[in-house]
Amino acid sequence: MGLTRVAIADDDVLLREGLASLLERSGFSVVGQAGDGPELLAVVQSQGPDLVIVDIRMPPLHSTEGLDAADVIRREYPETAVLLLSAHVEVEHAIQLMAAGHGVGYLLKSRVTDVEEFLESLRRVARGGSVVDPAVVQELVDTRHRHDPLEALSDREREVLALVAEGRSNAGVARRLWVTEGTVEKHVRSILTKLDLPEADDDHRRVLAVLTYLGGTHRRST
Repeated sequence: MGLTRVAIADDDVLLREGLASLLERSGFSVVGQAGDGPELLAVVQSQGPDLVIVDIRMPPLHSTEGLDAADVIRREYPETAVLLLSAHVEVEHAIQLMAAGHGVGYLLKSRVTDVEEFLESLRRVARGGSVVDPAVVQELVDTRHRHDPLEALSDREREVLALVAEGRSNAGVARRLWVTEGTVEKHVRSILTKLDLPEADDDHRRVLAVLTYLGGTHRRST
């Protein structure tokens, strides 16, 4: 299998160049860079990258230009994985992106402090998995109404939910929490039951179901 081919879009040239250098040293192939949405779409069209890393806010208005470009990529190039790398927690954007299907992720720039963990997140998204920054999940949890179903979750179940929403498998959650995989499976079944969500074999559908539910609750509460 060849190197994962990556395109990077960010109007911060120093960040973009630094990220490109890191990826090249870490076994990725950077096939193009862009400073705005149209440039990114041109790179995707000409180079056909496996993965696109894009900032949500780019010129000219610094609002949702990156997200808009990501939406176009998901529609027109569905095999291209997309990771939003944002400076801001924007819950609606996370939900919108996750609803687009497999190979998607949303990380906050300020929380990328572990290089190896960041690179593994990129690999996971490139393989078709999902990654969501735990700060996004926490914001969703923090905005619940008093009688929201999430109130039924225990503290440990909330921890498990946050890790599941990052795209981790049951085994990955077990390693992080220093518990057995069987214990995590019991927590996941309990979470899905309490949130009235059906169990599914596919990890991505499980993550998507949880995020879709949380996003719908968040929209109703705002």
